[in-house]
Amino acid sequence: MGSNKTPPGWHRVCARHGANAALGQVFVSRRPVRGQTLPAAEWRAGGDTDLILSRILWLDGLEEGVNRGGKVDSRARYIYIHGTNQEQLLGTPASHGCIRMANRDVAALFDLVRSRPFYVNIV
Repeated sequence: MGSNKTPPGWHRVCARHGANAALGQVFVSRRPVRGQTLPAAEWRAGGDTDLILSRILWLDGLEEGVNRGGKVDSRARYIYIHGTNQEQLLGTPASHGCIRMANRDVAALFDLVRSRPFYVNIV
């Protein structure tokens, strides 16, 4: 809690948000903000604010004391896989603990995990 680091270890997707949202849709508290959709040209623009865009896959830690329970709990820390308005920073540690993806890629992943369990090991 408060480290701004992505929790390591095995996780599962416990919730999906944004199934019918447009690419670039802005989310706050896992809800789409009405009238706030960034066009593709702005996904690489960055800015001072790290926005949550397009889709959200909420992660639940599976390893007690590593990413589950207490101050390390991924779900309680609201750790997501989500789209970003800072695509130019992908591949560099720049998030607040979430795993950020290109908006088109997170939408494709979102559709893949719709009908089956999805697990990820963060190293």
